[in-house]
Amino acid sequence: MSKLRYLIIDDERLAREEMKWSLKPYPDLELLGEATNAFEAEERIKKLQPDLIFLDVQMPGKSGFELLESLDQVPVVIFTTAFDQYAVQAFEMNALDYLVKPVREERLEKAIAKIRQQFHHSQHTKKPAHLFVKEGEKYHFIALQELHQIESIGNYARLYFNNEKVFFKRSLNQLEKILDSNLFFRINRSTIINTGFIEQLSPDANGRLLFRLKNGETHTASSRQSALFKNRNMF
Repeated sequence: MSKLRYLIIDDERLAREEMKWSLKPYPDLELLGEATNAFEAEERIKKLQPDLIFLDVQMPGKSGFELLESLDQVPVVIFTTAFDQYAVQAFEMNALDYLVKPVREERLEKAIAKIRQQFHHSQHTKKPAHLFVKEGEKYHFIALQELHQIESIGNYARLYFNNEKVFFKRSLNQLEKILDSNLFFRINRSTIINTGFIEQLSPDANGRLLFRLKNGETHTASSRQSALFKNRNMF
């Protein structure tokens, strides 16, 4: 069974050493390395592509939240923090888990159990990438497979997932490059849809495809993208 590869990101050396020591009893976890700040962490995450990061929230220069906001694809995150207020934010943001320093053995054990459950499930289904979005004082940790629509708003985008919508500081062109083309399709200049949410397809009088999603919304593809979708899916 594949090991779960992780990075430890914390500006305090003793905290990093304590986390490494605490994780030694777990042979199915593999340490890839560590980072002392968000800038170093961003580089190592992009290079090593870990499955999981243990991330300190409060670091000098750039916080853990700001680090996640800078990433196109976010690994599974377990926040580590000395402050309960940050832990609550992390929990509300749907991070996998959070640990308050000093980390208690029983809390770590519960967190690892949750990690194993998610990771082992991903052995059979493609593990989804994530986006981290900060909107005002609210944080969102979104699995890409949960997005049903992405709408262009100038040089930015609006993400629709579950019953929520959030503003994201990336253009549709930027997002299109990181999205799984087997799952997402750009139907026109302003809209990308998740094909897993398509409930019905039908042509209009001009031969353009009408996409009805499972939430009842209907979107019309451009003539060019309609032809591309038909060819790709032999519709």
